[in-house]
Amino acid sequence: MSSFPSSTLQPILCAGQWRAATDATRGFRAADPTTAESIGPEFPYSGAADVEAMLDAATQAASVLAACEPARIAAFLDAYAAALDAARDTLVASAHAETALPAAPRLAEVELPRTSDQLRQAARAVRDYSWTQPVIDTRSGLRAHFAPLHKPVLVFGPNNFPFAFNAAAGSDFASAIAARNPVIAAAHPAHPGTSRLLAELAHQAVLACGLPAATLQLFYALDPALGLRLAGDRRLGAIGFTGSRQAGMALKAAADQAGVPIHAEMSSVNPVFLLAGALRERGAGLAQEFFASCTLGSGQFCTSPGLVMVPADAAGDAFVSAAAARFDGAAAMLLLAAGVERHLTAAVAALRSAGARLIAGRAQAEAPGWRYAPSLLEVDAAQFLAQPAALQQEAFGPVALLVRYHDTEQAVAIGHACEGSLTGSLFSAADGSDDADCARVAAALRPRVGRLCNDKWPTGVAVSAAMQHGGPYPSTSHAGFSAVGMPGAIRRFAQWQCHDNVREDRLPSELRDANPAALQRLVDGRWTDRSL
Repeated sequence: MSSFPSSTLQPILCAGQWRAATDATRGFRAADPTTAESIGPEFPYSGAADVEAMLDAATQAASVLAACEPARIAAFLDAYAAALDAARDTLVASAHAETALPAAPRLAEVELPRTSDQLRQAARAVRDYSWTQPVIDTRSGLRAHFAPLHKPVLVFGPNNFPFAFNAAAGSDFASAIAARNPVIAAAHPAHPGTSRLLAELAHQAVLACGLPAATLQLFYALDPALGLRLAGDRRLGAIGFTGSRQAGMALKAAADQAGVPIHAEMSSVNPVFLLAGALRERGAGLAQEFFASCTLGSGQFCTSPGLVMVPADAAGDAFVSAAAARFDGAAAMLLLAAGVERHLTAAVAALRSAGARLIAGRAQAEAPGWRYAPSLLEVDAAQFLAQPAALQQEAFGPVALLVRYHDTEQAVAIGHACEGSLTGSLFSAADGSDDADCARVAAALRPRVGRLCNDKWPTGVAVSAAMQHGGPYPSTSHAGFSAVGMPGAIRRFAQWQCHDNVREDRLPSELRDANPAALQRLVDGRWTDRSL
C-alpha cells in the first residue's frame, strides 16, 4: 500500500466498482487552459496493484462478453448513447471547463452528438452483423468471420476530443465493445472529470443491460514505466491509442515485444498542393479558407493542414501575402494544455533550425493561460527536398509550413517525399488547365495518405462507413484500418476466425446454413442474403 492519502482522490472504476485506488503514487488535478490554474478535485496516478486488478477482471469478463448475445451489446450501445444525450448540459459544462473548447457549437452541437451517433452506428453494425463479414465456401467446408478477441482492449484517449475519442466513450471504445471485448480506459489527464462522468454513465448502462460489471474499467493516469508495462502485457487483445508520435511509438515498442496489436493514431502534417490554375482562379478565397482550416480549434486537429505547397509565381506570392496578413491579424489562440504549448514551441523552433523562415505570427501572447499566435513559415522546395524529415514534423496548433515549388517536377518530387499522413489535398482549376499536373501529383501523393481530398480542405472527419481516418506511418501504426466509421473501425479489435468442417450446431449463428435474419454473406464468391 502506498502512503499517498487515497482518501483525498477521486475513485477509479475497477472490477465493476467505483473504489479508491489501492496504491496511488501521487495525485493531479485538471487545469483551466484560459488561466493555467488547477481546477476540480484530485485524481490518482494508479499503481501496479490497480493495473493488475483491472487486467484480472477484464480477462474474466472477456470470455463472458465474447459469448454474449449481440442484441444485448447493441442495447448497451444504444442505452449509453441515450444517456449521453440526456446528460448533455452536465457533460458539456465539464468538458468546457477542462479544455476551454467552445461549449457551443463545438461541444454541444457537434462533438457530443457525433459521439452518441458513433455509439448508435456501432449498435446497428452489431445488430446486422456487418462487422463480422461472414464468408462461406461450401465446396471446401470452410466458413469464416470476424469474431471477438476473447481478451480486453486497452484504450488511450487524446486531449483534443473529450467526447468523440474519449477512452470511455469514443470511436475506439464503441468499436471494441461492438466486437464484444471489455475495455480498460485510460482517461486523458487533460479532462479527467469529463472522463469520469462518461464512465459513470457507461457503467450504469452496463449494469442495466446485464453485461459483465468489468465491461468498462477506468484509470486516470499511470507513471510512464507502468504504462509501458501494461501495454506489454500479453493478457491484452489489442490497444487503441490517439496521441503524440513519441508516446505512440513507446507504447508500440512495448506492445510489439508482447505481440499485442496496437492501432495508434500519432502525427500527421496533411500535405496540401495548391496548383497554379487554382490560385489564378480563386487565390484570395483559398487564402481565407486555408486560414480558417489551419486555425479551426486553434489548429488542434489531427487533420489540420500543416504543410502547404504553393507555386513560386505571382499568383503564389499573392496567396502567401493574403494568408500571412490573416495569420498576422489574428489574436493568439488558446491551447489545450501546457504540454501542447511546449511541444508546439519546440516544433516551430526545430522547423526554423532546419531553414524555414517565420513570415507571420512573430508576436506571441502575453495573456494568461496557454496560447499561441497563428504562425506561418516558408521554405523553398529545393531546401525542403534536401531535408524532408526535418521539415515535416507535426506542429500541433495554429501553425503551417508553406513550401514554394517552381514547376510540376518539383511538386511531384515533394509528393514522393511526403511522409505518411491521414489526409492529402489537391486544389485545381475548374477550367481543366491543372488536370494533367493534378494527375501527376495525385499519383505521387495517393500512397502516402489515407484520405485524398480534391478542392476541399482536410479539417474535419465525417463519421461514415466510407471514411478512412488512418494512413501510412507515422500517421498511424497500421495503414490498413480506420479509427472512424462503422463497421470498418470495429474490425481493428476483432480476430478473423475460420471454421473448417465444423458441424452446423457448433457454428456461430451468422455462419450456419439457415439465415433467418437475411444477413448479407459472401457465399461461394457471391454476396447473398439467402439461406443455404
